[in-house]
Amino acid sequence: MATYDYDNSVAILSDIHWVGFYDKEADLHCNPYLLIDDKDTILFDPGSIPHFANVFRKVIDLVKPDDITNIIVSHQDPDVCGNIAVVEDLIDNDRLKIVTHSSATRLIRHYGIKTPFYEVDENGYKLALSSGRVLEFIYIPYLHSPFAIATYDTKTKTLFSGDLFGAITKDWDLFTYDKSFTTIDAWHKFIVPNNQILKSCMNQLKSLKIDRILPQHGSVIQGEDVSKTIEHLENLPCGADLLK
Repeated sequence: MATYDYDNSVAILSDIHWVGFYDKEADLHCNPYLLIDDKDTILFDPGSIPHFANVFRKVIDLVKPDDITNIIVSHQDPDVCGNIAVVEDLIDNDRLKIVTHSSATRLIRHYGIKTPFYEVDENGYKLALSSGRVLEFIYIPYLHSPFAIATYDTKTKTLFSGDLFGAITKDWDLFTYDKSFTTIDAWHKFIVPNNQILKSCMNQLKSLKIDRILPQHGSVIQGEDVSKTIEHLENLPCGADLLK
């Protein structure tokens, strides 16, 4: 099995990189990603203030800060976007936009962000890059934020899923998939309101051709494990289902 140096960025594909922070003492690992495409560089869920130095050192090993054109924010939590006000100060690019749902904008503004927002629900749930590559956005309310979105890269068939498909474990590895679903179940039972909401989303995702899922927590899910995980979560009791 391959080993990876988590002190540096890790290439998932030639144009998609993990730029997160591996905290050996934590059971919740955050996964910012960087997508590099011609004249556009997209930073996904850049993370918290404590993780800022680790994340941005990996970013600048790959690109110049001024190359970043979009920061996609799946929802408003501090582990997702708490450091954006610091990140934006390092980026001198007139094209820079914060990409999120308009309802999330109301909360994300409170981090002190000055950068203009690109609200996906006001733009057809799509973002066309300069190369013609299209990112599609999927509204996944209550998974776990009421304003959550996932991002589907139509070129590589990659789903950047935010908190959805995450896992909670101290025994973390970016590419070690939990085939027992134990760590995935623990996370979804904790954050998802009920199975009805989860099932509806899984049915929606079945219509997409997804080669890999990149969650903001947990590990990369790829190949045949994508459909297996969707089918498993479709029937998982969680949240209020477990109160009785």
